[in-house]
Amino acid sequence: MNKNFKIRKTNLSLWRNIAIVAATFSFIICMLVLVNYIQINRIDPVNTELINSLVERLEENPNDNQLREQIREMDLLVRKAYFTNQWQVKAGGYLLLLGVIISAIALQMFYAGKQKLPEISESEEENIILFKEKARKWIGVGGFGLVAITLLIAFLTHKELGNQFSQAAIVAQTTPEESSDVEVVEPIKEEVVKVEPAVEEEIKEENPTEEMQKEENKPADPVVEEKKEEVVEKKVEAPVKKVATSSYPTKEMMANFPAFRGAGGQGVSYQKNIPTDWDGASGKNVLWKVQVPIHAYNSPVIWGDKLFLSGANASQREVYCYDRNSGKLIWTEKAEGIAGSPATSPEVTPDTGHAASTVTTDGKSVFAIFANGDIIALDFNGKQKWAKNLGVPDNHYGHSSSLLIFKDKLIVQFDHKKAAKVMALSTANGDELWSTKRKVRVSWASPVIAEIGGKTEVILAADPCVASYDVNTGQELWKLDCITGEVGPSVAVSDGIVYAMNEYASLVAIKPGENPEVLWEAYDYLSDVPSPILSGDNLFIVTSYGAVVCYDAKSGEIRWEQEFDSGFYASPILVDGNVYLLDRDGVMHIFKADKEYQEIAAPALGEKSDMTPAFADGKVYIRGEKHLYCIGK
Repeated sequence: MNKNFKIRKTNLSLWRNIAIVAATFSFIICMLVLVNYIQINRIDPVNTELINSLVERLEENPNDNQLREQIREMDLLVRKAYFTNQWQVKAGGYLLLLGVIISAIALQMFYAGKQKLPEISESEEENIILFKEKARKWIGVGGFGLVAITLLIAFLTHKELGNQFSQAAIVAQTTPEESSDVEVVEPIKEEVVKVEPAVEEEIKEENPTEEMQKEENKPADPVVEEKKEEVVEKKVEAPVKKVATSSYPTKEMMANFPAFRGAGGQGVSYQKNIPTDWDGASGKNVLWKVQVPIHAYNSPVIWGDKLFLSGANASQREVYCYDRNSGKLIWTEKAEGIAGSPATSPEVTPDTGHAASTVTTDGKSVFAIFANGDIIALDFNGKQKWAKNLGVPDNHYGHSSSLLIFKDKLIVQFDHKKAAKVMALSTANGDELWSTKRKVRVSWASPVIAEIGGKTEVILAADPCVASYDVNTGQELWKLDCITGEVGPSVAVSDGIVYAMNEYASLVAIKPGENPEVLWEAYDYLSDVPSPILSGDNLFIVTSYGAVVCYDAKSGEIRWEQEFDSGFYASPILVDGNVYLLDRDGVMHIFKADKEYQEIAAPALGEKSDMTPAFADGKVYIRGEKHLYCIGK
């Protein structure tokens, strides 16, 4: 009896000590979160006087590269502090919750064990039971109150940080006045050029198989050069067979520019004879220029002789169809009267807007999505086929993920705070063909469709992972946690390897499969908006602050780096062996897609732009802040 009593007493002491330690721990965490909240409200972690003063000095001395680098370093520290504060708030909330749970369990075990000790007389038993019930009640109320207060503080701190960070990112934009006037510099009258067999061969060369790439990397053999036709015949018999039977992207898609960053969203245009010399101010090689009715940040897409854009503000949402040969606005269709559409548009930041997502087309219809969750399908005559509302995206900047098409499926990346998911809608009637929930945070990246290992996959990037889904069923094929933060860049795919990145995270090369693995990782140059592209084993990374870097795609080593005076929001496009990269001032930087940096030209549009260009029939199509341009020879 004495032995059992000692064991119980020891257990009681143990549970009491655990409860005391856990309660003390919870109290300390609560105080730290409270202090953090007070500190954030007293000190702005984003808009510091030091950085603002440095920026003012840079405006006075724009050629001071040392000062520019100092600002970048300070900005990096500030942004790291922002993400660290976010992590601290979240971690503090979770730790507090854990501490309170442990305290409650320990107290429960302590009182349960105490009931069994032979210390309570029968006459006092009833009063003690009532006392215990009251004590447990107040402990429960106090614990839950502590948790609620601290989680509220954590939420307020996180929200305040987000507001400060969002406000710092806002760039003043002037909404262009609506106008239907067309300024034609030099109207072009010509028929749409169809893809000839020779062009189809060039398209194959732009999308080589693994074996072809390996062959191209080998030293040239004079004997092989003399028997070039024989070598081509052998390639067609074996390795090139995969290219001929590849279902995505199709030759028809390659001959056009059907989506953001081209066919499949892969950042490649399969056109030839693209101009490298123009001047927007003087009109040199500007074939036509028209004003777009409503400003937006989406990019042009092209099919045949038609070019599509969308525009929106808080009260209007529109889709535009232009004749890409003359610049004439063929039709405008409003997205209105859609069932389930909210009466009030969601709040968005000026540098995202209400129509940041680029439209897409399958050659029969055009599809557009807006920041309020409205999605619409129109035929090539502007007649509505179907429309619906997917629900208002809970996105503090504004929805910006662009659309893609695979056969009869419209792929929608819908990653927002309330319920992240990827879905496929029927292009014919908008019915949901499949939908897959995703355990990710808000993403501004766009989907990419590519064939890997014989499967057609849709690949998405969002904190905390890069994930792949079967484009036909929506089944998750693989997922790898390797990315953090507010993800903007889409992935790049080449030779069966997926490349993903985000600013203040890392650049990773992923070998996909049932057990995906990181082949290499780099931290030097990262992007928060522009997406990467590949040419052979050259991986090109573009940053929003003006640095462009070429990595060895196999090893992750830097081959070259180049800095420009202006930053980049537009994504680079690989065209005919060259990279076309539009900076925020409207200057197109054209350089060789090679292991060494070789500039070809830097023609200026004469108008600022953050949009990715489109290419068709030997011409470049650029959406500026106010106008749409066609550049040709």
